Amino acid sequence: MNYKEALAWLYGLQRFGIKLGLENIRRLIAELQVDLNDAPVVHVAGTNGKGSVCAMIDSICRAGQYRTGLFISPHLITFCERIRVNGEMISEPEVAECLTVIREIVAEWDPHPTFFEVTTALALQHFAHAKTEVVILETGLGGRLDATNAVASNVSVITSIGFDHQEWLGDSIEKIASEKAGIIKPRTPVVSAPQPAEARKIIQARADECEAPLQFIDRPYTKSPVALRGEFQKLNAAIANAAIEAAKIMVDGAAVARGLGRVEWPARFQCWDSRTVIDGAHNRAAAEVLAQTWREVFGDRRATVILAILSDKDLPGICETLVPIADSFLLPKIRTERAVQPEKLAEICASVCRAGQMPAGSSEPDRHSNDCPAISIAGSFGEALAKARDKSPPILVTGSLHFAGEALAHLRGQPAAFEECAQ
Repeated sequence: MNYKEALAWLYGLQRFGIKLGLENIRRLIAELQVDLNDAPVVHVAGTNGKGSVCAMIDSICRAGQYRTGLFISPHLITFCERIRVNGEMISEPEVAECLTVIREIVAEWDPHPTFFEVTTALALQHFAHAKTEVVILETGLGGRLDATNAVASNVSVITSIGFDHQEWLGDSIEKIASEKAGIIKPRTPVVSAPQPAEARKIIQARADECEAPLQFIDRPYTKSPVALRGEFQKLNAAIANAAIEAAKIMVDGAAVARGLGRVEWPARFQCWDSRTVIDGAHNRAAAEVLAQTWREVFGDRRATVILAILSDKDLPGICETLVPIADSFLLPKIRTERAVQPEKLAEICASVCRAGQMPAGSSEPDRHSNDCPAISIAGSFGEALAKARDKSPPILVTGSLHFAGEALAHLRGQPAAFEECAQ
C-alpha cells in the first residue's frame, strides 16, 4: 500500500468502533516483536493537560540529548503528527510500510484490531526501529483498558481529571478516575496533578494497592520561562519535571529550562497572530482554563469567539463558560458529521445568555444587565474568520481539537485531516 491507501485502510477500521481492552494490542506487539530496548517509558493519562505534559517531557528530554519517541492523539492536520522521533513526524512511506505489514498480520483476526490499537502498534514499532532512548505515551481514552497500557512504564502520570467521554468512562468523577488510575502499575512511581477530592481518593487507593510511590504536584514551575501561555501551564511544567525525575531520566536544570523555553504545542492557547488565538478546549473544565488564560492575557477585552463543538460534548457548559469573555459568537459549519449544527448551537448559546440574565428567583431577564453577545452563523470557518477580522475585538477560535485542526489547516493553506483521509 502507498500512504493514501494505507490511511484509507486504517480509517476503515473505525467501523469496528472503540473496543477497550488489551488482548489485541498485546498480541499485535508480540507478532511485531516490538523491542523498546529498555528505554524508559512515561505513560500519561488524564482528562485535560496530558498533551501539554507529554510535549513538555519530550522537549525537556530532547534538550537533555535523549532520542525521544512521542505518541499523542488526536492529530490536528496530518496523521503523521501522532508519532514523532526527536520531534520529527513519522514519514508517509514509513506509515505505509508498517501498516502494510500490520494489515497482513491481522487479516484473519477475530476480533479485528481497532484504529487505535493499530495506530499504537505502529507507533511502538517505529520507536523500536528508531532506537529511541525515552518513550512518551499519551493514552487515547481512559487508561485501564487503553491500548497504551499494554506497555510497561517507568512512571505513571495523571493530569487533571474531569468530565469527558462519560459514555465510555462512567458518569461520575469516581468512575472516570478509576479508569485513569488503571495506568498505575505495581511499584511504579505515580505523579499526579491536583485532583478533586473524589478523584484523589481513588488514585491514592490504587497507588496503595500497587505499592506505587505517589506524589501530587500542587506548586507551579517557576525557575525559568515556559513557552506555552497561561499560568496553568506552569503547573503542567512542574508535573512534567517531576515525571522525568520519577522515571530516573537524568537531565540537568539547564536542559529543563531549554526544553520548557522552546516547547511547542499547537491549539493550546496558540497565538496565531497578535489578535488571533486558537485553543482546542472541548469540555467545560478546559473551557474554564481557557477563559482564565484569556483574562490573564487580554484583561477585560472580550473576544469574537468562533465556536464549533462536537455534539457529544457538554454544549451548555462550554457556552456558559465562554459567554463572559465573548463580545460576539460566530458559529461556522465545520466539516465533520460529529459537530453540532450551528443553528442548534446558536439556540444553546442564546439560552445560556438568557439564563445568565435572570436574577435569582425571577422568571424575567434583568433589563439592567449587560446585553448578550451577538450570535451569528457562518457557512465555513473561512467565512467566519473573514467576518471576525472585520470586527475590532481579538479573535478566539475554540470548541474542539478537530475544529482547531481545520482552522490551522485553513490558516496554513494545507489540507485538513479529513481531506487527507479522503484523497
